[in-house]
Amino acid sequence: MTDTVETRLRAMGIELPTPVLPAANYLPYVLVDTQLFLSGQLPIASDGSMYTGKLGADLSVEQGQAAARACAINILAQARAAIGDLERVRQCMRLTGFVNATADFAEQAAVINGASDLMGKVFGECGRHTRAAVGCASLPFGAAVEIDAIFIVEAA
Repeated sequence: MTDTVETRLRAMGIELPTPVLPAANYLPYVLVDTQLFLSGQLPIASDGSMYTGKLGADLSVEQGQAAARACAINILAQARAAIGDLERVRQCMRLTGFVNATADFAEQAAVINGASDLMGKVFGECGRHTRAAVGCASLPFGAAVEIDAIFIVEAA
């Protein structure tokens, strides 16, 4: 069996969902030459539920990591919708993670590792990226985490 992004996802038990449509006036992605910019993805789980609440009050770091992983899965679904085949990804350039957290919560980086770790497992060395992990007072729909991404992709 060939080692592809899709086979790695299946081996991890991940089936990419149908991408969520924008909830406001924005595009889910913009592809410019070989740069793919993906709008922020919320932590919607495979059963359609969403991780909600504040880190440091309602959720543990581990729950936050699961939320970040869900965001990463939704990023991959949007990327596949944008470019058709995840084998075209040459590099995950950047993830920007926003963590809905209490004022004294300081483990944003550990939370966003849930997404970073998945990118590494899916893309290997090409999944290593620059990153920001930012705490914020609230997120849309009470989401625990939101993450956007930039990829370099093979030209069509």
